[in-house]
Amino acid sequence: MTVEVTVLIGIMSLLISYLAYSLNKSKSIKTDSQESAELRAELGYIRKGVDDIRIDLKANEKQMVALGERVTRVEESSKQAHKRIDTLEAKGEV
Repeated sequence: MTVEVTVLIGIMSLLISYLAYSLNKSKSIKTDSQESAELRAELGYIRKGVDDIRIDLKANEKQMVALGERVTRVEESSKQAHKRIDTLEAKGEV
């Protein structure tokens, strides 16, 4: 009878340990999937931020091109104004 009780206790302990192992295994799977989902969400946020930076960079490039054109026009206008001033000085009107 003593042998039967010890065998029964041994079998019960094996069953409990297996159930505990399977329970912990499913928790680790849930944790891994949760971490994976968080990682994907963070990558999505990073991707969106990079896209926003690219859009801002393109807008800045367009502004720089427009500013370059305006500077060129101002330089041409200044050059013409200096020529007119030089001709006026040569005539002695200024």
